[in-house]
Amino acid sequence: MTAVDDKRHGSDDERVAIRALVPGVADEDLPFGGRRRVGDRLMRELGGGARAAAPARRWFRRPAGLVVGAAACAVALGVAASLLVSGGGGRVAPVTPPEPAAVRLLDRVAVAAQRAPEPVVRDGQFLYTRTEGFAAVLSEVSEDGRMESSRSDQSLERWESVDGSARTLERYPGGGQDTFDAGKGTLVDPTYRFLESLPTDPEHLLQMFYEDAELNHGAGTDSTLGADQGTFVAIGDLLNGVECPPRVSAALYRAAARIPGVVLVPEATDALGRKGVAVAREHDGERTEWIFDRESLRLLGYRTVVLKDGDWGKAGEAVESKAIIARGVSDRAGEVPRKRS
Repeated sequence: MTAVDDKRHGSDDERVAIRALVPGVADEDLPFGGRRRVGDRLMRELGGGARAAAPARRWFRRPAGLVVGAAACAVALGVAASLLVSGGGGRVAPVTPPEPAAVRLLDRVAVAAQRAPEPVVRDGQFLYTRTEGFAAVLSEVSEDGRMESSRSDQSLERWESVDGSARTLERYPGGGQDTFDAGKGTLVDPTYRFLESLPTDPEHLLQMFYEDAELNHGAGTDSTLGADQGTFVAIGDLLNGVECPPRVSAALYRAAARIPGVVLVPEATDALGRKGVAVAREHDGERTEWIFDRESLRLLGYRTVVLKDGDWGKAGEAVESKAIIARGVSDRAGEVPRKRS
């Protein structure tokens, strides 16, 4: 089974394989029958023009202009079979419910996340995160407009102020670095103290993401993502970008399980080549995947793959990928914690 097999038919061999990869998934839950964080993703949405490979800072923070689309208020939160009014001509289209297999996996991930030990974090400290990854970049290589795709290294080390009282530090490959004001935190750019304040009821939490999306990027924006994909991406960026309190991580996974169109991907590979199982959502010819270790259910990272051959690559190729290497708590920005996870 390939990463881009959209028309899965569910043979007996496939069912046996998926049950082996994802324990606890029943036959009736199997996902057969059909069912962007940086400026590079924005350029893919807008469709072209010359692109130069430039360093992307805070690459795991999806730009605000892409978080949602115009239909946020139309989504009935947590209701799988509701109807969504489209942006054109008043057409009404059925919402694809989340796959039972994906819901079940996210629930298992949530249970594992909630059991993780609560980190001891003091004001004035920094959350340390080390990631490795890449993003695809398109460049015009000839006068006739021929485009060529290449990879921009998006690896970094990050020290984020726990309480927003100090500047956040990022270091990039080659020795470059930058600092940012942390502030008090928001849903798309949180501090640890902000995350601690979030509700742990999944439906309430999901509603916050949809409301925030509509407030900032609702009707009249240029975003093509739509509310469901925007919310899925925003939650994924948060989980991949910064360590959350265990109870909040669990609530975020359970909230994501309520987003229409979420599916199970039995096999996925992160930027380090680590193999796992993923939950994902497709949008506009791409599939964004959250990748988990099959045994521990720990989040390994994410990737976005294209579903059809095109300028960005062949079907199944990753156009973005990020692997979480280490996390911890530091007393000072620039100091690597002794214990890494």
